[in-house]
Amino acid sequence: MQPAPQSVPNTGKSEHWWEGGKKEKSAAEFETRKLQTQTDKTTRRLSGRRSRTITDRKRGRYIRAVPAHGKHNDIAFDATLRAAAVHQKARAAQKAATGMAYALKKSDLHRKIRVKKAANLILFVVDASWSMAVAERMQATKGAIMSLLTDAYQRRDRVGLVVFQKDRATVSLKPTNSVVLAKQALADLPVGGKTPLSAGLFISYEIIRREKMLNPDVMPLMIVLTDGAGNVSMSPMASPNEEAYHIAKLIKDDDIRTITINMEHAAFDQGLAAKLADHLGGPCYSLAQLRADTLLETIRREIDL
Repeated sequence: MQPAPQSVPNTGKSEHWWEGGKKEKSAAEFETRKLQTQTDKTTRRLSGRRSRTITDRKRGRYIRAVPAHGKHNDIAFDATLRAAAVHQKARAAQKAATGMAYALKKSDLHRKIRVKKAANLILFVVDASWSMAVAERMQATKGAIMSLLTDAYQRRDRVGLVVFQKDRATVSLKPTNSVVLAKQALADLPVGGKTPLSAGLFISYEIIRREKMLNPDVMPLMIVLTDGAGNVSMSPMASPNEEAYHIAKLIKDDDIRTITINMEHAAFDQGLAAKLADHLGGPCYSLAQLRADTLLETIRREIDL
């Protein structure tokens, strides 16, 4: 299942909202605090540095040892010898029979736990359809995203931007650590048209899968800004929302962390963004929280538990 060819024309002029072309300026940015992420049980060391994450590969700094429990690919000999040392008197017969000065058993084996610095990827998935309500709300959204982009740059994270509107989703910015490019891509974001939610989720899923293949230790976070009201399918055989929920489950099953930010006004909210967040397996926050200082702190807690 593949979405239609991805391109959103940029005519350089404002168009009618039903044609999907009106552009809105962003609201002012607000100060950010520290952004930290939970993925793969990570711990942040200092602001502006990459995350430290546990890795199963034989690279990285050896920090401790645990019982091997059948995993013998990276044995910690020091911990193994220490575990066996207390049993040497009881194993005198074994040593005599084998002629060995030191008797080991499988139960003594310990393996190494290693950590390494891992790249972080924050992928913004933005609903730019008219269903997100009036232009002022998109201004607030852009201001919040730009604040998060600045925060990501300060922490040396990589960022990407996927935008969906009308009948397609567009990779407005491939993963990069250039906040300048990210802000340019966001500034040129038009507003209007229908809501191809499933196309936006699918392309985002493919981007993160590709990044994980290139770098298995990458720690992705998908931030989805939408009201959850999809109305365009990639396939005529599925309803828009059911198709989106199916893709959301793929994202959840692949252990990709997500945060959904509900762009609908509270007076008109039908709970669709919250339902999408349930299928994605991540939390859902309201647009009102975008203006609060607690939003970034909340996102950082979700990334850094």
